[in-house]
Amino acid sequence: MAVAEGVDRAFEELRARIAQYWDLAKVQMILFWDQRTMMPPGGAADRAEQLATLARLTHETLVSDETGRLLEEVRPFGESLEYDSDHASLLRWLRREYGKAVRVPVELRAELSRAAAQGLPVWERARRESDFGLFLPVLRHNFELRRQYVACFEPAEEDYDHLLDDFEPGMRTSEVRAIFDRLKEGLQPLLREVLDSEPPDDSFLHGTFPLAAQQELERRVLAGFGFTPESWRIDETVHPFASSAGIADIRLTTHHREHDLHSVFATMHEFGHGLYERQVGPELARTPLARGCSLGVHESQSRMWENLVGRSLPFWRRFYPDLQELFPSFGSVGLDAFYRAINRIRPSLIRIDADEVTYNFHIILRFELEQELLSGALDPADAPEAWDAKMQEYLGIDVPDVADGILQDMHWAGGNVGYFSTYSLGNIVSCQLWERIRADLPGLDDEFERGEFGSLRDWLAKHVHRHGRKYMPTELLERAVGGPIDPEPYLAYLRRKLGSIYGL
Repeated sequence: MAVAEGVDRAFEELRARIAQYWDLAKVQMILFWDQRTMMPPGGAADRAEQLATLARLTHETLVSDETGRLLEEVRPFGESLEYDSDHASLLRWLRREYGKAVRVPVELRAELSRAAAQGLPVWERARRESDFGLFLPVLRHNFELRRQYVACFEPAEEDYDHLLDDFEPGMRTSEVRAIFDRLKEGLQPLLREVLDSEPPDDSFLHGTFPLAAQQELERRVLAGFGFTPESWRIDETVHPFASSAGIADIRLTTHHREHDLHSVFATMHEFGHGLYERQVGPELARTPLARGCSLGVHESQSRMWENLVGRSLPFWRRFYPDLQELFPSFGSVGLDAFYRAINRIRPSLIRIDADEVTYNFHIILRFELEQELLSGALDPADAPEAWDAKMQEYLGIDVPDVADGILQDMHWAGGNVGYFSTYSLGNIVSCQLWERIRADLPGLDDEFERGEFGSLRDWLAKHVHRHGRKYMPTELLERAVGGPIDPEPYLAYLRRKLGSIYGL
Protein backbone atom coordinates (compact mmCIF):
# COMPACT_ATOMS: atom_id res chain seq x y z
CA MET A 1 0.00 0.00 0.00
CA ALA A 2 2.06 2.95 -1.25
CA VAL A 3 1.94 6.18 0.77
CA ALA A 4 1.19 9.31 -1.25
CA GLU A 5 3.68 12.16 -1.05
CA GLY A 6 2.93 14.57 1.77
CA VAL A 7 1.09 12.10 3.97
CA ASP A 8 1.51 12.99 7.59
CA ARG A 9 4.28 11.27 9.55
CA ALA A 10 1.66 9.99 12.00
CA PHE A 11 0.03 7.91 9.30
CA GLU A 12 3.35 6.30 8.42
CA GLU A 13 3.93 5.49 12.10
CA LEU A 14 0.44 4.06 12.41
CA ARG A 15 0.83 1.95 9.31
CA ALA A 16 4.15 0.55 10.60
CA ARG A 17 2.53 -0.39 13.93
CA ILE A 18 -0.36 -2.07 12.18
CA ALA A 19 2.02 -4.01 9.93
CA GLN A 20 3.61 -5.42 13.10
CA TYR A 21 0.16 -6.21 14.48
CA TRP A 22 -0.71 -8.10 11.30
CA ASP A 23 2.62 -9.96 11.27
CA LEU A 24 1.92 -11.16 14.82
CA ALA A 25 -1.59 -12.26 13.84
CA LYS A 26 -0.18 -14.26 10.93
CA VAL A 27 2.41 -15.93 13.16
CA GLN A 28 -0.48 -16.99 15.40
CA MET A 29 -2.12 -18.50 12.34
CA ILE A 30 1.02 -20.45 11.44
CA LEU A 31 1.23 -21.91 14.94
CA PHE A 32 -2.45 -22.88 14.79
CA TRP A 33 -1.96 -24.48 11.36
CA ASP A 34 1.05 -26.40 12.67
CA GLN A 35 -0.96 -27.57 15.70
CA ARG A 36 -3.69 -28.95 13.47
CA THR A 37 -1.42 -30.61 10.88
CA MET A 38 2.12 -31.39 12.06
CA MET A 39 2.67 -30.80 15.77
CA PRO A 40 3.20 -33.94 17.87
CA PRO A 41 0.41 -34.33 20.46
CA GLY A 42 2.85 -33.77 23.32
CA GLY A 43 3.35 -30.17 22.23
CA ALA A 44 -0.21 -29.10 23.11
CA ALA A 45 0.54 -27.54 26.51
CA ASP A 46 3.48 -25.47 25.28
CA ARG A 47 1.58 -24.46 22.17
CA ALA A 48 -1.30 -23.14 24.27
CA GLU A 49 1.09 -20.85 26.14
CA GLN A 50 2.81 -19.75 22.93
CA LEU A 51 -0.51 -18.82 21.36
CA ALA A 52 -1.60 -17.02 24.53
CA THR A 53 1.63 -14.99 24.49
CA LEU A 54 1.15 -14.05 20.84
CA ALA A 55 -2.50 -13.16 21.44
CA ARG A 56 -1.42 -10.86 24.27
CA LEU A 57 1.27 -9.18 22.15
CA THR A 58 -1.05 -8.80 19.17
CA HIS A 59 -3.81 -7.32 21.29
CA GLU A 60 -1.44 -4.95 23.11
CA THR A 61 -0.14 -3.68 19.78
CA LEU A 62 -3.64 -2.86 18.58
CA VAL A 63 -5.02 -1.30 21.77
CA SER A 64 -1.93 0.59 22.97
CA ASP A 65 -2.20 4.26 23.90
CA GLU A 66 0.17 4.99 21.03
CA THR A 67 -2.20 3.39 18.51
CA GLY A 68 -5.08 5.42 19.92
CA ARG A 69 -3.06 8.63 19.80
CA LEU A 70 -2.03 8.06 16.19
CA LEU A 71 -5.59 7.25 15.15
CA GLU A 72 -6.74 10.60 16.50
CA GLU A 73 -3.82 12.42 14.94
CA VAL A 74 -4.58 11.08 11.45
CA ARG A 75 -8.36 11.60 11.67
CA PRO A 76 -8.31 14.83 9.55
CA PHE A 77 -6.17 13.08 6.94
CA GLY A 78 -8.57 10.14 6.81
CA GLU A 79 -11.58 12.42 6.42
CA SER A 80 -9.92 14.12 3.45
CA LEU A 81 -9.56 10.89 1.48
CA GLU A 82 -11.85 9.37 -1.12
CA TYR A 83 -14.05 6.71 0.49
CA ASP A 84 -12.76 3.92 -1.77
CA SER A 85 -9.07 4.65 -1.24
CA ASP A 86 -6.94 2.01 0.45
CA HIS A 87 -5.84 4.45 3.16
CA ALA A 88 -9.40 5.51 3.98
CA SER A 89 -10.50 1.87 4.15
CA LEU A 90 -7.62 0.96 6.45
CA LEU A 91 -8.42 3.83 8.80
CA ARG A 92 -12.13 2.92 8.85
CA TRP A 93 -11.26 -0.66 9.73
CA LEU A 94 -8.77 0.40 12.41
CA ARG A 95 -11.17 2.81 14.10
CA ARG A 96 -13.84 0.12 14.22
CA GLU A 97 -11.60 -2.67 15.46
CA TYR A 98 -9.65 -0.48 17.87
CA GLY A 99 -12.94 0.71 19.36
CA LYS A 100 -13.94 -2.90 20.00
CA ALA A 101 -10.58 -4.29 21.05
CA VAL A 102 -9.72 -1.53 23.53
CA ARG A 103 -12.68 -2.65 25.67
CA VAL A 104 -11.27 -6.18 26.06
CA PRO A 105 -8.66 -6.71 28.81
CA VAL A 106 -5.36 -8.06 27.56
CA GLU A 107 -5.49 -11.02 29.95
CA LEU A 108 -8.96 -12.00 28.74
CA ARG A 109 -7.74 -11.93 25.14
CA ALA A 110 -4.80 -14.13 26.10
CA GLU A 111 -7.02 -16.55 28.00
CA LEU A 112 -9.41 -16.84 25.05
CA SER A 113 -6.49 -17.95 22.90
CA ARG A 114 -5.03 -20.25 25.57
CA ALA A 115 -8.39 -21.94 26.20
CA ALA A 116 -8.88 -22.55 22.49
CA ALA A 117 -5.46 -24.18 22.15
CA GLN A 118 -6.02 -26.30 25.26
CA GLY A 119 -9.54 -27.28 24.23
CA LEU A 120 -8.76 -28.67 20.80
CA PRO A 121 -6.74 -31.73 21.89
CA VAL A 122 -9.35 -32.46 24.58
CA TRP A 123 -12.04 -32.34 21.90
CA GLU A 124 -10.05 -34.71 19.68
CA ARG A 125 -9.76 -37.26 22.48
CA ALA A 126 -13.40 -36.85 23.55
CA ARG A 127 -14.59 -37.36 19.98
CA ARG A 128 -12.31 -40.34 19.47
CA GLU A 129 -13.61 -41.96 22.67
CA SER A 130 -17.17 -40.65 22.24
CA ASP A 131 -17.04 -39.25 25.76
CA PHE A 132 -18.86 -35.96 26.28
CA GLY A 133 -17.82 -35.90 29.94
CA LEU A 134 -14.23 -35.28 28.88
CA PHE A 135 -15.28 -32.27 26.82
CA LEU A 136 -17.83 -30.77 29.23
CA PRO A 137 -15.32 -28.67 31.24
CA VAL A 138 -13.96 -27.20 27.98
CA LEU A 139 -17.46 -26.31 26.81
CA ARG A 140 -18.32 -24.69 30.15
CA HIS A 141 -15.10 -22.69 30.24
CA ASN A 142 -15.33 -21.47 26.66
CA PHE A 143 -18.91 -20.23 27.02
CA GLU A 144 -18.06 -18.57 30.33
CA LEU A 145 -15.20 -16.77 28.59
CA ARG A 146 -17.61 -15.63 25.87
CA ARG A 147 -19.95 -14.21 28.51
CA GLN A 148 -16.99 -12.30 29.98
CA TYR A 149 -16.17 -11.05 26.48
CA VAL A 150 -19.75 -9.88 25.85
CA ALA A 151 -19.72 -8.05 29.19
CA CYS A 152 -16.89 -5.85 27.90
CA PHE A 153 -19.30 -4.03 25.58
CA GLU A 154 -22.31 -1.78 25.85
CA PRO A 155 -25.57 -3.78 25.76
CA ALA A 156 -26.71 -4.70 22.26
CA GLU A 157 -30.09 -5.79 20.98
CA GLU A 158 -28.98 -9.31 21.97
CA ASP A 159 -25.77 -10.48 23.69
CA TYR A 160 -25.10 -12.83 20.79
CA ASP A 161 -24.79 -9.79 18.49
CA HIS A 162 -21.30 -9.11 19.88
CA LEU A 163 -20.09 -12.60 18.98
CA LEU A 164 -21.75 -12.61 15.57
CA ASP A 165 -20.14 -9.25 14.77
CA ASP A 166 -16.68 -10.79 15.13
CA PHE A 167 -17.40 -13.04 12.16
CA GLU A 168 -20.08 -11.17 10.21
CA PRO A 169 -19.40 -7.48 10.88
CA GLY A 170 -22.48 -5.31 11.21
CA MET A 171 -25.04 -8.12 11.20
CA ARG A 172 -27.49 -8.64 14.05
CA THR A 173 -28.81 -11.89 15.43
CA SER A 174 -32.39 -10.87 14.62
CA GLU A 175 -31.44 -10.48 10.94
CA VAL A 176 -29.90 -13.95 10.82
CA ARG A 177 -32.93 -15.40 12.60
CA ALA A 178 -35.27 -13.87 9.99
CA ILE A 179 -33.15 -15.27 7.15
CA PHE A 180 -33.10 -18.70 8.75
CA ASP A 181 -36.88 -18.61 9.25
CA ARG A 182 -37.20 -18.02 5.50
CA LEU A 183 -34.81 -20.90 4.81
CA LYS A 184 -36.87 -23.22 6.97
CA GLU A 185 -40.04 -22.04 5.26
CA GLY A 186 -38.59 -22.76 1.83
CA LEU A 187 -36.51 -25.86 2.54
CA GLN A 188 -38.81 -27.96 4.72
CA PRO A 189 -41.45 -28.55 2.01
CA LEU A 190 -38.72 -29.06 -0.61
CA LEU A 191 -37.08 -31.68 1.60
CA ARG A 192 -40.42 -33.48 2.05
CA GLU A 193 -40.99 -33.51 -1.71
CA VAL A 194 -37.53 -34.89 -2.37
CA LEU A 195 -37.79 -37.59 0.29
CA ASP A 196 -41.15 -38.66 -1.12
CA SER A 197 -39.56 -39.13 -4.57
CA GLU A 198 -37.51 -42.00 -5.97
CA PRO A 199 -33.89 -41.36 -4.89
CA PRO A 200 -30.95 -41.71 -7.26
CA ASP A 201 -28.84 -44.84 -6.85
CA ASP A 202 -25.60 -43.92 -5.10
CA SER A 203 -24.39 -47.38 -4.11
CA PHE A 204 -21.29 -47.00 -6.31
CA LEU A 205 -20.14 -44.06 -4.15
CA HIS A 206 -19.50 -46.47 -1.29
CA GLY A 207 -16.64 -48.94 -1.43
CA THR A 208 -12.88 -48.85 -1.23
CA PHE A 209 -11.12 -45.95 -2.93
CA PRO A 210 -7.33 -45.95 -2.56
CA LEU A 211 -6.05 -42.78 -0.95
CA ALA A 212 -3.29 -42.30 -3.52
CA ALA A 213 -5.90 -42.25 -6.30
CA GLN A 214 -8.03 -39.75 -4.36
CA GLN A 215 -5.02 -37.49 -3.93
CA GLU A 216 -4.17 -37.73 -7.63
CA LEU A 217 -7.72 -36.75 -8.63
CA GLU A 218 -7.58 -33.81 -6.25
CA ARG A 219 -4.20 -32.79 -7.64
CA ARG A 220 -5.61 -32.68 -11.18
CA VAL A 221 -8.69 -30.73 -10.10
CA LEU A 222 -6.70 -28.21 -8.06
CA ALA A 223 -4.22 -27.71 -10.89
CA GLY A 224 -7.14 -26.84 -13.16
CA PHE A 225 -8.55 -24.46 -10.58
CA GLY A 226 -5.27 -22.55 -10.19
CA PHE A 227 -3.35 -24.22 -7.35
CA THR A 228 0.41 -23.75 -7.81
CA PRO A 229 3.12 -25.19 -5.49
CA GLU A 230 4.88 -21.82 -5.33
CA SER A 231 2.06 -20.27 -3.32
CA TRP A 232 -0.09 -23.16 -2.07
CA ARG A 233 0.22 -26.37 -0.07
CA ILE A 234 -2.23 -29.02 1.12
CA ASP A 235 -1.99 -31.22 4.21
CA GLU A 236 -4.00 -33.78 6.14
CA THR A 237 -5.97 -32.92 9.29
CA VAL A 238 -8.89 -34.22 11.36
CA HIS A 239 -11.22 -31.32 10.51
CA PRO A 240 -10.43 -29.59 7.18
CA PHE A 241 -9.76 -25.85 7.10
CA ALA A 242 -7.90 -23.28 5.01
CA SER A 243 -5.61 -20.52 6.18
CA SER A 244 -3.01 -18.11 4.87
CA ALA A 245 0.26 -16.79 6.25
CA GLY A 246 0.30 -14.16 3.51
CA ILE A 247 -1.17 -13.46 0.09
CA ALA A 248 1.35 -15.85 -1.51
CA ASP A 249 1.32 -18.44 1.29
CA ILE A 250 -1.98 -20.36 1.13
CA ARG A 251 -2.43 -23.50 3.23
CA LEU A 252 -5.27 -25.94 2.59
CA THR A 253 -6.09 -29.06 4.54
CA THR A 254 -8.33 -32.03 3.83
CA HIS A 255 -9.28 -35.35 5.38
CA HIS A 256 -9.22 -38.60 3.40
CA ARG A 257 -11.35 -41.66 4.05
CA GLU A 258 -10.94 -44.88 2.09
CA HIS A 259 -14.64 -45.73 2.03
CA ASP A 260 -15.90 -42.66 0.15
CA LEU A 261 -14.86 -39.70 -2.02
CA HIS A 262 -15.81 -36.96 0.43
CA SER A 263 -12.29 -35.51 0.42
CA VAL A 264 -12.63 -34.55 -3.26
CA PHE A 265 -15.43 -32.13 -2.40
CA ALA A 266 -13.79 -31.04 0.88
CA THR A 267 -10.66 -30.12 -1.07
CA MET A 268 -12.63 -28.06 -3.59
CA HIS A 269 -14.36 -26.37 -0.66
CA GLU A 270 -11.10 -25.36 0.98
CA PHE A 271 -9.71 -24.20 -2.37
CA GLY A 272 -12.50 -21.62 -2.51
CA HIS A 273 -11.36 -20.22 0.83
CA GLY A 274 -7.74 -20.24 -0.26
CA LEU A 275 -8.45 -18.50 -3.56
CA TYR A 276 -10.09 -15.60 -1.74
CA GLU A 277 -6.94 -15.05 0.32
CA ARG A 278 -4.67 -15.58 -2.71
CA GLN A 279 -6.44 -12.96 -4.85
CA VAL A 280 -6.51 -10.12 -2.33
CA GLY A 281 -4.95 -7.04 -3.92
CA PRO A 282 -1.17 -7.05 -3.30
CA GLU A 283 -1.33 -3.39 -2.29
CA LEU A 284 -3.18 -4.52 0.86
CA ALA A 285 -0.38 -6.85 2.00
CA ARG A 286 0.74 -6.60 5.65
CA THR A 287 -2.44 -4.81 6.63
CA PRO A 288 -5.60 -6.19 8.27
CA LEU A 289 -7.42 -5.53 4.99
CA ALA A 290 -5.58 -8.47 3.42
CA ARG A 291 -8.25 -11.09 4.10
CA GLY A 292 -11.92 -11.80 3.38
CA CYS A 293 -14.40 -9.20 4.57
CA SER A 294 -16.50 -11.67 6.59
CA LEU A 295 -16.86 -15.37 7.25
CA GLY A 296 -20.19 -15.43 5.38
CA VAL A 297 -18.63 -13.98 2.23
CA HIS A 298 -15.66 -16.28 2.72
CA GLU A 299 -17.97 -19.27 2.97
CA SER A 300 -19.75 -18.18 -0.21
CA GLN A 301 -16.48 -18.81 -2.03
CA SER A 302 -15.91 -22.29 -0.63
CA ARG A 303 -19.51 -23.36 -1.20
CA MET A 304 -19.36 -21.96 -4.73
CA TRP A 305 -16.33 -24.05 -5.70
CA GLU A 306 -17.59 -27.14 -3.88
CA ASN A 307 -21.22 -27.08 -5.05
CA LEU A 308 -21.94 -24.64 -7.86
CA VAL A 309 -18.77 -25.70 -9.68
CA GLY A 310 -17.81 -29.06 -8.16
CA ARG A 311 -21.24 -30.69 -8.21
CA SER A 312 -22.19 -29.36 -11.62
CA LEU A 313 -22.59 -31.45 -14.78
CA PRO A 314 -20.21 -29.30 -16.91
CA PHE A 315 -17.43 -29.74 -14.35
CA TRP A 316 -17.78 -33.51 -14.35
CA ARG A 317 -17.92 -33.70 -18.14
CA ARG A 318 -14.29 -32.62 -17.90
CA PHE A 319 -13.18 -34.63 -14.85
CA TYR A 320 -15.32 -37.77 -14.94
CA PRO A 321 -12.94 -39.52 -17.36
CA ASP A 322 -10.14 -38.83 -14.86
CA LEU A 323 -12.21 -40.33 -12.05
CA GLN A 324 -13.00 -43.42 -14.15
CA GLU A 325 -9.30 -43.82 -14.98
CA LEU A 326 -8.27 -43.63 -11.33
CA PHE A 327 -11.19 -45.71 -9.98
CA PRO A 328 -12.03 -48.47 -12.48
CA SER A 329 -15.19 -49.39 -10.53
CA PHE A 330 -16.85 -46.36 -12.14
CA GLY A 331 -16.21 -47.71 -15.65
CA SER A 332 -19.77 -49.04 -15.92
CA VAL A 333 -21.38 -46.01 -14.26
CA GLY A 334 -22.69 -43.36 -16.64
CA LEU A 335 -21.97 -39.67 -16.11
CA ASP A 336 -25.62 -38.78 -15.57
CA ALA A 337 -26.00 -41.47 -12.90
CA PHE A 338 -22.87 -40.19 -11.17
CA TYR A 339 -24.11 -36.59 -11.31
CA ARG A 340 -27.44 -37.55 -9.80
CA ALA A 341 -25.74 -39.60 -7.08
CA ILE A 342 -23.39 -36.83 -5.89
CA ASN A 343 -26.40 -34.51 -5.63
CA ARG A 344 -28.62 -36.95 -3.74
CA ILE A 345 -30.54 -35.45 -0.82
CA ARG A 346 -30.56 -37.54 2.33
CA PRO A 347 -30.60 -36.45 5.99
CA SER A 348 -27.35 -37.45 7.67
CA LEU A 349 -25.60 -37.14 11.01
CA ILE A 350 -22.48 -35.26 9.97
CA ARG A 351 -22.58 -31.61 8.87
CA ILE A 352 -19.54 -31.65 6.60
CA ASP A 353 -20.99 -34.66 4.73
CA ALA A 354 -24.46 -33.13 4.37
CA ASP A 355 -26.14 -32.39 1.05
CA GLU A 356 -27.06 -28.92 -0.17
CA VAL A 357 -30.53 -28.92 1.43
CA THR A 358 -30.05 -30.61 4.79
CA TYR A 359 -26.75 -28.83 5.44
CA ASN A 360 -28.65 -25.70 6.44
CA PHE A 361 -30.59 -27.50 9.16
CA HIS A 362 -27.27 -28.52 10.73
CA ILE A 363 -26.35 -24.84 10.84
CA ILE A 364 -29.69 -23.65 12.18
CA LEU A 365 -29.46 -26.25 14.94
CA ARG A 366 -26.05 -24.97 16.05
CA PHE A 367 -27.08 -21.31 15.75
CA GLU A 368 -30.03 -21.90 18.07
CA LEU A 369 -28.07 -23.95 20.61
CA GLU A 370 -25.27 -21.39 20.80
CA GLN A 371 -27.69 -18.68 21.85
CA GLU A 372 -29.19 -20.90 24.54
CA LEU A 373 -25.75 -21.86 25.86
CA LEU A 374 -24.61 -18.24 25.90
CA SER A 375 -27.70 -16.97 27.72
CA GLY A 376 -27.61 -19.80 30.26
CA ALA A 377 -31.01 -21.09 29.18
CA LEU A 378 -29.26 -24.37 28.33
CA ASP A 379 -26.77 -25.89 30.75
CA PRO A 380 -23.74 -27.36 28.92
CA ALA A 381 -24.36 -30.72 30.65
CA ASP A 382 -27.74 -30.90 28.90
CA ALA A 383 -26.41 -29.88 25.48
CA PRO A 384 -26.16 -33.43 24.01
CA GLU A 385 -29.82 -34.10 24.78
CA ALA A 386 -30.84 -30.76 23.26
CA TRP A 387 -28.68 -31.50 20.20
CA ASP A 388 -30.29 -34.89 19.70
CA ALA A 389 -33.79 -33.43 20.03
CA LYS A 390 -33.13 -30.83 17.34
CA MET A 391 -31.62 -33.45 15.01
CA GLN A 392 -34.86 -35.38 15.35
CA GLU A 393 -36.98 -32.25 14.87
CA TYR A 394 -35.19 -30.92 11.79
CA LEU A 395 -33.89 -34.04 10.09
CA GLY A 396 -35.76 -36.98 11.64
CA ILE A 397 -32.50 -38.61 12.71
CA ASP A 398 -31.69 -40.46 15.91
CA VAL A 399 -28.14 -39.68 17.06
CA PRO A 400 -26.34 -42.90 18.11
CA ASP A 401 -23.47 -41.32 20.07
CA VAL A 402 -21.88 -37.98 20.90
CA ALA A 403 -18.98 -38.55 18.48
CA ASP A 404 -21.46 -38.35 15.60
CA GLY A 405 -23.51 -35.74 17.45
CA ILE A 406 -22.44 -32.76 19.49
CA LEU A 407 -18.71 -33.60 19.33
CA GLN A 408 -18.44 -33.71 15.54
CA ASP A 409 -17.28 -30.08 15.09
CA MET A 410 -14.13 -28.43 16.45
CA HIS A 411 -15.59 -24.89 16.63
CA TRP A 412 -16.74 -24.79 20.26
CA ALA A 413 -13.49 -26.41 21.39
CA GLY A 414 -11.64 -23.59 19.64
CA GLY A 415 -13.94 -20.95 21.14
CA ASN A 416 -15.56 -19.97 17.84
CA VAL A 417 -19.01 -19.03 19.13
CA GLY A 418 -21.02 -16.91 16.69
CA TYR A 419 -19.38 -18.58 13.68
CA PHE A 420 -21.81 -21.28 12.55
CA SER A 421 -24.47 -19.07 10.97
CA THR A 422 -21.92 -17.81 8.44
CA TYR A 423 -21.98 -21.22 6.72
CA SER A 424 -25.59 -20.86 5.62
CA LEU A 425 -25.16 -17.16 4.94
CA GLY A 426 -22.37 -18.27 2.61
CA ASN A 427 -24.74 -20.63 0.79
CA ILE A 428 -27.09 -17.72 0.20
CA VAL A 429 -24.43 -15.26 -0.93
CA SER A 430 -22.87 -17.85 -3.25
CA CYS A 431 -26.08 -18.05 -5.29
CA GLN A 432 -26.55 -14.29 -5.38
CA LEU A 433 -23.05 -13.97 -6.80
CA TRP A 434 -23.64 -16.93 -9.12
CA GLU A 435 -26.65 -15.25 -10.73
CA ARG A 436 -24.53 -12.21 -11.57
CA ILE A 437 -21.58 -14.35 -12.70
CA ARG A 438 -23.76 -16.39 -15.07
CA ALA A 439 -25.20 -13.20 -16.54
CA ASP A 440 -21.74 -11.72 -17.06
CA LEU A 441 -20.10 -14.98 -18.26
CA PRO A 442 -22.66 -16.80 -20.44
CA GLY A 443 -20.04 -19.24 -21.76
CA LEU A 444 -19.07 -20.56 -18.36
CA ASP A 445 -20.45 -24.09 -18.86
CA ASP A 446 -18.42 -24.55 -22.03
CA GLU A 447 -15.31 -23.34 -20.24
CA PHE A 448 -15.84 -25.80 -17.39
CA GLU A 449 -16.22 -28.65 -19.87
CA ARG A 450 -12.81 -27.71 -21.27
CA GLY A 451 -11.32 -27.52 -17.76
CA GLU A 452 -10.97 -23.74 -17.93
CA PHE A 453 -11.70 -21.77 -14.77
CA GLY A 454 -9.77 -18.55 -15.40
CA SER A 455 -12.82 -16.45 -16.27
CA LEU A 456 -14.50 -17.37 -13.00
CA ARG A 457 -11.33 -16.67 -11.01
CA ASP A 458 -10.91 -13.31 -12.73
CA TRP A 459 -14.53 -12.28 -12.10
CA LEU A 460 -14.24 -13.16 -8.43
CA ALA A 461 -10.92 -11.32 -8.15
CA LYS A 462 -12.39 -8.16 -9.68
CA HIS A 463 -15.69 -8.07 -7.81
CA VAL A 464 -14.88 -9.74 -4.49
CA HIS A 465 -11.37 -10.94 -3.72
CA ARG A 466 -9.12 -7.99 -4.52
CA HIS A 467 -11.03 -5.73 -2.10
CA GLY A 468 -10.15 -7.85 0.94
CA ARG A 469 -11.71 -6.15 3.96
CA LYS A 470 -11.94 -2.68 2.43
CA TYR A 471 -15.73 -2.80 2.69
CA MET A 472 -18.28 -4.10 5.15
CA PRO A 473 -20.06 -7.26 3.92
CA THR A 474 -23.25 -5.35 3.09
CA GLU A 475 -21.26 -2.83 1.05
CA LEU A 476 -19.38 -5.52 -0.85
CA LEU A 477 -22.57 -7.39 -1.69
CA GLU A 478 -24.26 -4.19 -2.83
CA ARG A 479 -21.34 -3.47 -5.14
CA ALA A 480 -21.16 -7.03 -6.48
CA VAL A 481 -24.84 -7.89 -6.98
CA GLY A 482 -26.70 -4.62 -6.44
CA GLY A 483 -28.62 -5.55 -3.30
CA PRO A 484 -28.63 -6.92 0.25
CA ILE A 485 -28.40 -10.53 1.30
CA ASP A 486 -31.39 -12.41 -0.08
CA PRO A 487 -32.18 -16.14 0.33
CA GLU A 488 -34.50 -16.29 -2.71
CA PRO A 489 -31.82 -17.00 -5.38
CA TYR A 490 -30.52 -19.87 -3.24
CA LEU A 491 -33.98 -21.37 -2.75
CA ALA A 492 -34.67 -21.00 -6.49
CA TYR A 493 -31.37 -22.67 -7.37
CA LEU A 494 -32.12 -25.68 -5.18
CA ARG A 495 -35.65 -26.10 -6.47
CA ARG A 496 -34.49 -25.81 -10.08
CA LYS A 497 -31.61 -28.27 -9.65
CA LEU A 498 -33.52 -30.84 -7.61
CA GLY A 499 -36.57 -30.47 -9.79
CA SER A 500 -34.45 -31.72 -12.66
CA ILE A 501 -32.78 -34.53 -10.72
CA TYR A 502 -35.89 -35.77 -8.89
CA GLY A 503 -38.53 -34.86 -11.46
CA LEU A 504 -40.42 -32.61 -9.03
